[in-house]
Amino acid sequence: MQKIKFNELNVSDEILKAVEEMGFEETTPIQTNAIPAVLNGKDIVGQAQTGTGKTAAFGIPLLEEMDANNKDPQAIILCPTRELAIQVSEELKRLAKYKKRIYTLPVYGGQSIGRQIKALNKGVQIVIGTPGRVMDHIRRGTLKLDNIDYFVLDEADVMLDMGFIDDIETVLRDIPEDRQTLFFSATIPQSIKRLSKKYQKNSEFLRVAHEKLTVPSIEQYYYEIRRHDKLKALTRILDLSNPELAIVFCNTRKMVDELNIKLQARGYLSDAIHGGLNQNQRDRVMGKFRNGIIEILVATDVAARGIDVEDVEAVFNYDLPQDTDYYVHRIGRTGRAGKSGEAHSFVVGKDIYKLRDIQKYTKSKIKRSEIPSQNDIEAAKFDQFNDELSQYMDSADLGKYIELIEDLIDEQYSALEIAAALMKKSIEREDSDDNQPENAGQSFGDTGAEPGMVRLFINIGKKDRVSPRHIVGAIAGETGMPGGLIGAIDIYDNFTFVEVPREKGHEVLQIMKDNYIKGTKVNIEAARSK
Repeated sequence: MQKIKFNELNVSDEILKAVEEMGFEETTPIQTNAIPAVLNGKDIVGQAQTGTGKTAAFGIPLLEEMDANNKDPQAIILCPTRELAIQVSEELKRLAKYKKRIYTLPVYGGQSIGRQIKALNKGVQIVIGTPGRVMDHIRRGTLKLDNIDYFVLDEADVMLDMGFIDDIETVLRDIPEDRQTLFFSATIPQSIKRLSKKYQKNSEFLRVAHEKLTVPSIEQYYYEIRRHDKLKALTRILDLSNPELAIVFCNTRKMVDELNIKLQARGYLSDAIHGGLNQNQRDRVMGKFRNGIIEILVATDVAARGIDVEDVEAVFNYDLPQDTDYYVHRIGRTGRAGKSGEAHSFVVGKDIYKLRDIQKYTKSKIKRSEIPSQNDIEAAKFDQFNDELSQYMDSADLGKYIELIEDLIDEQYSALEIAAALMKKSIEREDSDDNQPENAGQSFGDTGAEPGMVRLFINIGKKDRVSPRHIVGAIAGETGMPGGLIGAIDIYDNFTFVEVPREKGHEVLQIMKDNYIKGTKVNIEAARSK
């Protein structure tokens, strides 16, 4: 669909001014379709991925229709997660910057309900929230439904996947029937069609054309491999391309947890996110990913909704998605904000037919590729070394070292032999640092710890019924180090990460090796970055 200018839409100068400040000039396809339809009073089902501008697609007409003189809630927007509710709220606040006396409020678990009640009592026209907290306010009588004219279900497919159907239907039954009802979803399963038929009036189905769904700046590759070669393929591609941030998608929570453990055991800075985590755990993982503390996020489709991190360089389909729409959503996590990105898909057996469906659906070319060999990875290391060396030679003062090399040349070696020997020695030292245990006497590399600390891996976890006090007690008791010096402790099902002062790292490794924690003999080693 052809894009149009925002000033060609029937929206107010206040909205146009806010949109201009946000840097938007043309509508996205979903906005071109949805804004006029909603302004004309239509119930709609809009199929739109995250990152296509869908929040503005329903947010702009809602803000235009709000009555500033009425302080009661007039619109409810339901979101599946706290994170998405906050994102939607922030976007609406930016769009409403010049709309006087129009107020929005996010409501979600984990935040003081008293503060939310106070804000509702002061007057709010648009409430954005998660189902549980919205239902809580309705039951308390702090969220009045008498004046609700608009109901928006954002990420509708995720809401249904997460089991919110009963809450959604309860809200829909309790608000006035003459409302306008808007559904937005990345995919349109039968469950959403049934919900639309039951609660919408002559709804209009809006779908972005397939050719608009993929991003041209994403290079897409697939690898035909055996199932047990997936981990090898993933680690080799990671080692070859060395992305700053990457997301690896699996189809099940169990696979996410298993893969994350395997990556962490191999020294990669990874963590897992899926629907089985509570909101605080999800927030913690996402915070680490955004801040670069972890470099690889292993995720399910549902958990990854709402992730908006601009610097993701690569996406991996460790499992091909069950639904072709999910492929588009997954690869859309990279190549954002005009940047390039890569998408790698692992194809096992009959998955090749599913891949053909994806290519047909997205109208995109996914290139066949081979798993990198060890020689490929070694060649990449040489290239990286050469680049770093060239930059160093351009910037460093090498005067006295040139004199030393000239003395060697005068004795018996050629300049080429000397350079080759220095390169070999440097690369072998780097490989040794990567492959030898950290307690072998060399300095620690990057372990992903806070500055001044080193991160250690211990092969016991929740299944061994250990808690932070067991870890602190064992290390402090055996080494004599004050417990207050021990830093962050992350306990997982099968292993634990603990941070200790860098200068104490070797001592802790030496003393705690083959020692016992809560009656279990442990192995302890330094965590390593890629």
